[in-house]
Amino acid sequence: MNFEYFIAKRIHFQQGRKNVSRPAVRIAIVGMALGLAVMIVAIAVITGFKEEIQNKTIGFGGHIQITNFDNNNTYEMKPIHMEQGLIDKISSVKHVKHVQKFVTKPGIIKTDEDFQGIILKGVGEDFDWDFFKSNLLEGDILNVSDSLQNNVIISSYLANLLGLKLGDSFFTYFIQDNIRARKFTITGLYSTDFVEYDKMFLLTDIRHMRQLNMWDDTAFSGLEILIDDFDHLAQAGNDVYMTVANRFSKGGETYLTRTIEQLNPQIFGWLNLLDMNVWVILFLMLAVAGFIMISGLLILILERTNMIGILKSLGMSNWSVRKVFLYHSLFLILKGMLWGNLIGLTICALQYFFGIIPLDPESYYTATVPIAFNWGFVLLLNIGTLLASLLMMVGPSYLITKISPAKIIRYE
Repeated sequence: MNFEYFIAKRIHFQQGRKNVSRPAVRIAIVGMALGLAVMIVAIAVITGFKEEIQNKTIGFGGHIQITNFDNNNTYEMKPIHMEQGLIDKISSVKHVKHVQKFVTKPGIIKTDEDFQGIILKGVGEDFDWDFFKSNLLEGDILNVSDSLQNNVIISSYLANLLGLKLGDSFFTYFIQDNIRARKFTITGLYSTDFVEYDKMFLLTDIRHMRQLNMWDDTAFSGLEILIDDFDHLAQAGNDVYMTVANRFSKGGETYLTRTIEQLNPQIFGWLNLLDMNVWVILFLMLAVAGFIMISGLLILILERTNMIGILKSLGMSNWSVRKVFLYHSLFLILKGMLWGNLIGLTICALQYFFGIIPLDPESYYTATVPIAFNWGFVLLLNIGTLLASLLMMVGPSYLITKISPAKIIRYE
């Protein structure tokens, strides 16, 4: 058996002896546990928050959009006419899993008591409803394969704002050369808590939008492209761009390809800032936990100067004695990490399953603090914390080399 490890184990697990260092050791363990728990919660919350906002933004606009190059950054878009062969080629691009057409048009909802500006989004049979199914509160999604009906899906936020409910009808007015109006009936209510989009987007049959714009059945505002993994966004966006670059539709339009990050730079710029917050939290918590552990180690060394002198007088080298206390520190660090993981993961689990900490959706785009369990990050965090803590212990253990066996034994 490793002799240094054996001595450290006896020191750490001895029973019955009241040590002066015991309060300091407990404080060190508590400090390590709380520091690691805070780091685990911070990573889970930041990762969850980024995933939540990313998924909601993508749910309303896809990962990549192809539109008319001559658009002026409004939802009143000029049409494109894309051959099916080119759409099939886009669908075959690596990491692309789905392609769908859409048409958007600004309008104004008018009720007896209020009015509200909105964006009506027309979708077809190729639309992926998974996002809205997961956020549907009442009613059903649109059935756009049937005969054309004046049905619409609206957010519960907008419905409450206008005093509407499932089954109600309302008029929407569109400002064109002549003001045009359409009457729609609410067949579904959704809520994503992404208020910026909830108060704006309504979904209806794409054929209504084509009629309002007086477009033929081959025209649409653009394509939304969904990919298999957000981490592949840059590569997929570049590949899609290269697929449609220097191509023209039968109407002579050129294509503009943009990723969701380019479409929403303010949102994704804000999310990227959260990464810096994570690093700051990790550094501060690790520094605090490390400082507490260093203090505990120094107290342990000072308490056992007599034992250090005896071990040195028996022939143990400075490095061997230092290893005894490094092993002892390892036991304390592991105990603190065990409790830290237990506390941190318990807090995350409670929030994940019960949503005990609420948020204001208008400010944070989600009703509760989101949690994402990324076990790879948790494992790396534990490994990094263990290694960093042990490295911080090496310096203070140098104090052992300054302890003289002759002086210690003489005064003893």
